[in-house]
Amino acid sequence: MAGNATEYIKHHLTFWKSSHEGFWSIHVDTFSVSLILGFLFVGVFALVAKNAKLENPGRLQLFVESLVEMVNTQVKEIFHAESKVVAPLALTIFCWVFLMNAMDMLPVDLIPQIAAWIGSTFFGADPHHVYFRVVPSADVNSTFAMSISVMFCIIGFSIKAKGLGGWGKELLTAPFHAHSPILVAILAPVNFAFQMVELIAKPISLSLRLFGNMYAGELIFILIALLPWGAQWILGAPWAIFHILVITLQAFVFMMLTIVYLSLAVEKH
Repeated sequence: MAGNATEYIKHHLTFWKSSHEGFWSIHVDTFSVSLILGFLFVGVFALVAKNAKLENPGRLQLFVESLVEMVNTQVKEIFHAESKVVAPLALTIFCWVFLMNAMDMLPVDLIPQIAAWIGSTFFGADPHHVYFRVVPSADVNSTFAMSISVMFCIIGFSIKAKGLGGWGKELLTAPFHAHSPILVAILAPVNFAFQMVELIAKPISLSLRLFGNMYAGELIFILIALLPWGAQWILGAPWAIFHILVITLQAFVFMMLTIVYLSLAVEKH
């Protein structure tokens, strides 16, 4: 029984990898699900924008408008510079990350079983060697990709606000300021090291926070699935209700920290 449980857990935590090995290997399941959810988000919002009505708006339009208003409110309170990019970026982050997190609410065996059936029926694969993980945000590669993108946005916003020379000067003169040229030269390597640590820590913290919460949630659902059917409902239902809050909160935190980091990037130190 323990051996079967171990194999079950390993199977559900194994990615569908491309034929390449090592660094160039692609997690096909993570990439495909993320892409589908991204197109779903864009398609729904484009449809609502195309069919928007001033009088008697539908429920979907009201829901989308409430999301847009919520994000705009957060951006106005935190980001005080002028930018037409931050609000759409924040909205995209919140909705996309939420959709990726929400895949954790699907039954644990649903998508893997469908993938195993398709693989064995149409491609002649051994169903025991067909893998499909359905939660993109439980893949550290996915969360790191998003957080690194945020880091490049931080650098871009800093350069746009301060100029390339101003940004470079800040890297060498903050957080420890000095007026003497000798002290400036002495503190420059220290300041640069601190700035690099701060810059790198932001994407790492963004990535690992989201990954850790979603990986833990996915693992708990897998462990619950190993229990008898009655126990699955007794433990699974409360955890699923609680996990809805986790899913939403993690998407909100990722969005809020992105806004905060971009706000700090345009401020002069």
